[in-house]
Amino acid sequence: MVEKHTSENGLRIVSESIPAVRSVTIGIWVKTGSRNETEEINGISHFLEHMFFKGTNTRSPQDIAEAFDAIGGQVNAFTSKEYTCFYAKVMDTHKEEALEILADMFFNSSFDEEEMEREKKVVLEEIKMYEDTPDDIVHDILARASFGDHPLGYPILGTEKQLKSFTPDTLRNYINEHYTPENVVVSVAGNVDDSFMQTVESYFNGFQTNAGYVEVEKPAFLGNQIERHKDTEQAHLCLGYKGLPVDDENMYSLIILNNVLGGSMSSRLFQEVREKQGLAYAVFSYHASFLDNGLLTIYAGTGKEQLPQLKDIISRTVEDVIQNGLTDKELRNSKEQLKGNLMLSLESTSSRMSRNGRNELLLNKHRSMDDMITEIDAVDHEKMQHVIDSAFQYAPSSALIAPETSSQA
Repeated sequence: MVEKHTSENGLRIVSESIPAVRSVTIGIWVKTGSRNETEEINGISHFLEHMFFKGTNTRSPQDIAEAFDAIGGQVNAFTSKEYTCFYAKVMDTHKEEALEILADMFFNSSFDEEEMEREKKVVLEEIKMYEDTPDDIVHDILARASFGDHPLGYPILGTEKQLKSFTPDTLRNYINEHYTPENVVVSVAGNVDDSFMQTVESYFNGFQTNAGYVEVEKPAFLGNQIERHKDTEQAHLCLGYKGLPVDDENMYSLIILNNVLGGSMSSRLFQEVREKQGLAYAVFSYHASFLDNGLLTIYAGTGKEQLPQLKDIISRTVEDVIQNGLTDKELRNSKEQLKGNLMLSLESTSSRMSRNGRNELLLNKHRSMDDMITEIDAVDHEKMQHVIDSAFQYAPSSALIAPETSSQA
């Protein structure tokens, strides 16, 4: 059972006690990502994620690394378009030490200029690595095609130009504006009790800020097409369809649609494109949900001469779903797979911490497993058709990375 406590400063703490395990995962979730950036500071959320590991007022970067190694802990962080998370997984006997180190990083990072310049080089190499991986970068291009100049169309990593412009003051100003108590959730899962939750609050209840609420603008789905020529062996294609926001009541129906379309090995696209036609090694679909919208994406990579055939198969597959919906077998199997995935996600403290933290941050609510299974079981062909009509009512956006000589269809 998930328990929630809101501190006087507005910061939320969610915990899930699992006495049968010997691990504890602690995550600090901040409701800010590339969506909250301007073009001038695009990439700052991700760069901040790096800089929180680069030293505090009392710890060097090496001290931080050695402190987690000394307790056998796993520590990491990630940045998305709408949130950033810093987390550590440790044995339950070391949860207090892990919490203290995370809190020190979160509140006391020094943003030393020499460390910043070194870390800029690291992130620049990350950007270059991403640019050299067309099957990754094509998804960023699709976001631009789908949302245009809206911040949801920005790359999470930013660009070299923006990266070089960041200063310690740039970082501190961004923190003061976005790292506010109301925007922060501390999520804990594992072998913990009420006394540890009191310890968590003792580190975070003095967290104050004068910043107000920052409104985000809802983007329009543009359905643009962007093509980039690159010296690659394959053509990499992404198609984007209008998805659903994170709290939409039809979310399970859309997850089932994605599963049937390209979300599993038995999906229509995987079976037709890879198994029957041998056109691609990688072909899949996925849905990304945001606070006020979403994006259903189809990806496939194939030889340049096979691109027209690939596009034709994807088009016919989508059209068949539109015209005929799902079969009884597809609906039944996908519902069981979805329920199985939910149950398997309960097996680690890391996944529970992540689920609870994200739900609290974006939805401000938590549903029991029984409630979720009831909602999944309630999905029928009528609900599926409603979601199909919604997802495919507009022409898709598209992103293509292909060799200069590729034959376009």
